[in-house]
Amino acid sequence: MPLANTRARYGIVAMTLHWLIAGAVILNICLGLYMVQILSDQDPARFAVVQFHKSVGLSVLVLSLIRLGWRLVNPVPPLPSSISPWLKTAAHGTHYLLYFLIIAVPLTGWALISASPLGLPTSYFGTFHWPHIPFLADLPRAQKRPLQHEFALLHIYLAFSAILLIPIHVAGALYHQWRGEDVLRRMLPGTRIARET
Repeated sequence: MPLANTRARYGIVAMTLHWLIAGAVILNICLGLYMVQILSDQDPARFAVVQFHKSVGLSVLVLSLIRLGWRLVNPVPPLPSSISPWLKTAAHGTHYLLYFLIIAVPLTGWALISASPLGLPTSYFGTFHWPHIPFLADLPRAQKRPLQHEFALLHIYLAFSAILLIPIHVAGALYHQWRGEDVLRRMLPGTRIARET
């Protein structure tokens, strides 16, 4: 399988980044919901779960920026001609929104922890301390509190937008596969698609 994308399918780099980010995003959504809905502020496990959530989120940010860079230099295969123009527009719109969210959600999370008056460090999977965003971390505590609140709301709203959009993206891929359009298979390693045979 080629590293780069072809006219028929995605290459191994795009596939690997897609599935790594997808798995990390779903894991972090589950962790975020667990922290908010189940884990109490007094739970002794909370600090470790929050650190893990932050580490996964920052990994999503880095992988998403790499994926965006790869996409800019490596054009994606076109959608099958059998797909109607309005469905192509919807598919492209969904993709652009997902790209925005996989960068914006972890970025607002990073801003949130950088603007925290507590100034707690982020231990990246226990290996090193991830730096805070300097212009936020260096603000006086009184200026950080309202910013932290705003970033927290933005982070939550964007995360719930992703929670709504991801099933639409999955349903779209499954729908096109059900119609015999190799939209899903071209992102799955080891599969054969009609335009390759």
